[in-house]
Amino acid sequence: MESNTRQRTSNALAFSKRERRRFVGAFLAAALLILSASLTSNGSELTPETLQAWDGYVQAQNARVAQYSSDKPFLWTDQLPDRLWRLHRGESVVEPFGENPYRVPHGLIHHWIGAVFLSRARLDNVLSVVRDYSKYKEFYAPNVVDSQLVSRTDTEDTFSLRMLNKAVVTKFAINTEFQDTFRRLDENRYYSVSYSTRVREVENYGMPDEHEVPANTGRGLIWRLYSISRFEQRDGGVYIELETVALSRDVPGALRWVVDPIVRRTARSSMQVSLQKTGGAVLTRSRVVENSENGDIPVTVAFSDNFGGPHRRIVSDDPRYPLH
Repeated sequence: MESNTRQRTSNALAFSKRERRRFVGAFLAAALLILSASLTSNGSELTPETLQAWDGYVQAQNARVAQYSSDKPFLWTDQLPDRLWRLHRGESVVEPFGENPYRVPHGLIHHWIGAVFLSRARLDNVLSVVRDYSKYKEFYAPNVVDSQLVSRTDTEDTFSLRMLNKAVVTKFAINTEFQDTFRRLDENRYYSVSYSTRVREVENYGMPDEHEVPANTGRGLIWRLYSISRFEQRDGGVYIELETVALSRDVPGALRWVVDPIVRRTARSSMQVSLQKTGGAVLTRSRVVENSENGDIPVTVAFSDNFGGPHRRIVSDDPRYPLH
């Protein structure tokens, strides 16, 4: 009798777990359907309160950048020894910056930071790639489908990009223009600050009737963009650090627990791929691998499928950063 009772209880518990899984699955499916309808609708509009919060956030980042000098730490990489070790193993390091996403009235600010080390690279080769905007459509395909240099001075560039983005549940394109300003701290260290000066969503991308929507309207998946880049030549190569900051519409509170992890994974992966592709473009242009015999530290070409496909990476053989 006791055995039969335990068996019935066990069956009830097992049945309860199956029911719970079905309920969770149905709830997630319903949540994603609601989210898809929300994000693909064109009813979002950038409000003055959201824009004011964005401007304040960007001003705070500019104040931080203004503190760069020859007698203060420059690289985020140097703040933790583990980051240096990982970079010299050929990894790219990507992390959220502060509270992420940072919630503002009717919007979200997404701030990420990443770094990569290019062994055997030269700073002039890195800067020549970074400022070769017309080639971005090759360097960063398929996410950048068109790119053009608009104007250039010694320290300021204006360029345009058409970017194809795969968001949480939809794919969309945006036309953008940026102003990029470069500053030299010394012969081995540069940084740049980039602002979006124009962002327009492309409605019906790829269709005969594709067109831009009015400014500050549309799905609101990207309203503004801002970035900081740092470059330092040392340790037999070049460190590249990138901070990207984006403003988007808010997500309904009931769906944040579903959406936030997906957005974080997508942002991290996007940053990693961008860093890897920048490194690949630099190495291709500078022919570091082919001319490695001219340097002091050997170079190994490795392949990693961490980002969904093979990516060439440079692994430093500097004895200070052993692979094992």
